[in-house]
Amino acid sequence: MMKLRQKISGGFRSEAGAKDFAVIRSLLSTARKQGWDLLQTLTSDPRQLIARLRLA
Repeated sequence: MMKLRQKISGGFRSEAGAKDFAVIRSLLSTARKQGWDLLQTLTSDPRQLIARLRLA
């Protein structure tokens, strides 16, 4: 997915932007695998998400 993103946009503007993209992409992938609502996952407190992962 990273390579596709680079090709479409012509690259990331910064290393921080690339890292942020990777974190969000990873979060959404985990949410899908866990059966979580994606919008709720994106708007949740990160500490709640970590707690939910520990229970799973």
